[in-house]
Amino acid sequence: MHSIRWLTGLAVVGAIGLGACNDATNPPPPSPVPYVTPSSVAWTDCGDGFQCGAVAVPIDYANPTHGTIRIALARKPATDPSHRIGSLLLNPGGPGGSGITFVRYSARLMAGLNARFDLVGFDPRGVGQSAPVRCLSGPQTDAADAIDPVLDDAQERKTYLDSLKAYAKACERTSGRVLQFVDTASAAKDMDVLRAALGDTKLTYYGLSYGTFLGQMYAHLFPNHVRALALDAVFDPALTFSDRKLQTTAALEANLQAFLAYCRSVGSCQLATSGDPAEKLYGLMDRLDRQPLTVGHRRLTRSLALEAVLISLYSPRAWDILQSALAAADQGEGLALLEISDAVLGRHSDGSYTNFQDADAAIFCADNVVASDVASYDDLGAQLSSLSALFGPALQYSGIGCSYWPVKPSRAPGPLAAIGAPPILLVGGTGDPATPYASAVAVNKELAGSVLLTRIGYGHGSYGQSECVREATDAYLIDLTLPAPNTVCQSDA
Repeated sequence: MHSIRWLTGLAVVGAIGLGACNDATNPPPPSPVPYVTPSSVAWTDCGDGFQCGAVAVPIDYANPTHGTIRIALARKPATDPSHRIGSLLLNPGGPGGSGITFVRYSARLMAGLNARFDLVGFDPRGVGQSAPVRCLSGPQTDAADAIDPVLDDAQERKTYLDSLKAYAKACERTSGRVLQFVDTASAAKDMDVLRAALGDTKLTYYGLSYGTFLGQMYAHLFPNHVRALALDAVFDPALTFSDRKLQTTAALEANLQAFLAYCRSVGSCQLATSGDPAEKLYGLMDRLDRQPLTVGHRRLTRSLALEAVLISLYSPRAWDILQSALAAADQGEGLALLEISDAVLGRHSDGSYTNFQDADAAIFCADNVVASDVASYDDLGAQLSSLSALFGPALQYSGIGCSYWPVKPSRAPGPLAAIGAPPILLVGGTGDPATPYASAVAVNKELAGSVLLTRIGYGHGSYGQSECVREATDAYLIDLTLPAPNTVCQSDA
């Protein structure tokens, strides 16, 4: 998931093209990468039943002799080795999410898959342990994240834009060697190197959110190397940046209204005590804009509170935690909201950060064409505010930082063909706040042979929110059995 400064509709981040299109925006797949892949991975025990390793890949596939970087991996070996199929590569989204962290948290939920597959999480290039992009120190990141994204006046506007310009320069200064090589196409090529190093003739893959874009890119570049791709919370690479922002703002608002309706309907919702929860939420944000809450030596600003609300809408299971945190903040206690914000932004208790935000920005800017003139963002204001009074103004200028970025995007918006790939499973939630259901529908129409599995309900991603989806996804990845067209699953209670 993107931070508010970079959010575009992702979580971020569909329409994939049909096989017949070979135009300028959808060129034919390139010839195989001229690179000798490692024959195997040297695994070492890294605790709790997991093994860790790394694979060297070219930093620049166009010039493979110009040095290498290491892609870090973690795997949970198949628990039924006599019936092992191969490896299942996993990506949690972001961009910027660590697959190594994801596989450790997801192995239990994926126990059925783990019986037949080695579950393999990897940190994509620029992320985590794989040539990580680093831009700011912990205190500098604290200051940047606290800046208000709602530009109410000229001074706030200057502060916000100046911070993004300074951030781009800092990233170039500290991570300039890798910035131009963290695009999704390069990461997909890494995946093919990993596939070969893991000993699989074809790739089996589960991707969530941005991971669906990475999966689509792989199928575009290496359609004949695909065994099965399960793409959950489908990203639409054909949408423009502005259209994604509008779609996501509307989807976030729908989830916000569902949360508020839930809060009004249950007696345990503290936010609904002595007043309407919507009024309390909007009132709290206004107060935080004027006077942030002191939390120890830190401050809960409107920006950080909005991050907490946004990420909590990704799962209805987090709604009770959110309403309790909002109620506490309404009474002047901001710690709970700050802890939620810290978790999504990758802040540790010692004030250091993971590199999630830096990788998120770097990969996003390497992939996405954005407008460079501030006026085009100004023009979106009224439409965004009409879609969401809370999120619209906060997201209005998101992404503009890429216009100051030292690296220009590697591709324009457009569908991705997967000519020759076997059928791909797409999973879309009707109330997904980050990758709206319309993206999954569009990809399904344009990707020949794909099957769309629909989950009814709110929240981002479906595998973790519906046993029905898990069973269908597992059957596809294990047996290559696709659900019938128009299959609908319900969210778990």
